[in-house]
Amino acid sequence: MGFFDWYLKCVKGHYADFEGRARRTEYWMFFLVNLIISIVVGLIGRAIGFEVLGSLYGLAMLVPGLAVGVRRLHDTGRTGWWWLIALIPVIGTIWIIVLFATNGDQGANQYGPDPKDAAA
Repeated sequence: MGFFDWYLKCVKGHYADFEGRARRTEYWMFFLVNLIISIVVGLIGRAIGFEVLGSLYGLAMLVPGLAVGVRRLHDTGRTGWWWLIALIPVIGTIWIIVLFATNGDQGANQYGPDPKDAAA
């Protein structure tokens, strides 16, 4: 699966899906492609004089970004409410990055089957 396919999976297949689990690869590839697209859309918006374009894209990607983050937290055995820890300045942001980078639970947990088993 290519890195852009992970992005499309989150946007098309799981736009507002807050249930289930997401692998580290799914989260980080979505993050990477979304970051690149955000920069490009922002630059295009600035070049054509429509600077709101980047904000509109960011607003459209808010829900799938939150959803894949919640599913990533589910993969580590945590509830999606752990996203709120990112609101704590500096330490919260570092902690949420650590949680997103942590290996998921092996086997099924309360949020569903292991996504790595489904990929194999």
